[in-house]
Amino acid sequence: MLLPHGYSFSLEHCAAHSHCFTPVGRRWLSSKDRRKAVLITGCDKGFGHALAKCLHAKGFTVFAGCLLMDENGDGARELRNMKSERMKVLQMDVCSDQEVARAVDFVKRTLKEPEEGLWGLVNNAGISTFGEVEFASLDNYKKVAEVNLWGTVRVTKAFLPLIRRAKGRVVNITSMLGRMASPSRSCYCVSKFGVAAFSDCLRQEMYRWGVRVVLIEPSNFVAATGILTAAGIDRQAQALWSGAALAVRQDYGSEHFARHVATMKSFVSSGLKDVSLVLNAITEALTSPRPRNRYNPMEMYWWVRLQVMTHLPTAIADWLYIPGATL
Repeated sequence: MLLPHGYSFSLEHCAAHSHCFTPVGRRWLSSKDRRKAVLITGCDKGFGHALAKCLHAKGFTVFAGCLLMDENGDGARELRNMKSERMKVLQMDVCSDQEVARAVDFVKRTLKEPEEGLWGLVNNAGISTFGEVEFASLDNYKKVAEVNLWGTVRVTKAFLPLIRRAKGRVVNITSMLGRMASPSRSCYCVSKFGVAAFSDCLRQEMYRWGVRVVLIEPSNFVAATGILTAAGIDRQAQALWSGAALAVRQDYGSEHFARHVATMKSFVSSGLKDVSLVLNAITEALTSPRPRNRYNPMEMYWWVRLQVMTHLPTAIADWLYIPGATL
């Protein structure tokens, strides 16, 4: 499924048109837009890394928050090596009050016109995990929520005064799993449903300030982002099995658990490998005078399933898609 208006998008396209007006949705990116600054979290890899390059190529000043900048991580090093005045790479663990506060100070000191605020905040940093409820420990839930949910809340609250001053945009990356549940993904779903609820409340509060709050709800981009890896799944599987109660291991059985792990491993190379749908959606959310409240960059199968799961009666939706469900 293409994004609205049928535009495709690529980093090469950004670079090739960085010297002129660039089409975004049905409008053109103005010279005023191109002077704006955006902060992005989670720029070490995946969506965040690609978005940092893309917005920079379009003329934005980019504050690229990286978890591993202080450790000379590959993603942060690549962005620094661009040696551009408009690419500001900063250390930023969204779970750390101190690092987020330092990021705010850095942005204030670096903005050419700090009194005009910061135009855009893209909360992208996130982690994923798996495990059926009886195997997932409470610490698993807390760990995922600390990054995906509380990290988003922490960063948003810290930068909102600057965003309000600019009457700018808050763009939160959630997931289709922030609107529909999936077996074995409860830790992730809880965190993303939380981000969606937070974003909905914030959107309603920010109307009076002229700030737009937008949700991006991608489908499966695991192969493109590397948010799950085979080695990571193996490590998680060992922890899940060893941490489960004996009665749970006996009731579910090792064969069921092994099939479950194999299914998760199959996701590592699955899904869309081209992140242009997501980049296009975020770019429009940042630049359109009338952005949508939600964007769904996904293939048709997942778009239809999302509509079914969120609009049909629960019993019918489960019967259609969830093994073992009965009417």
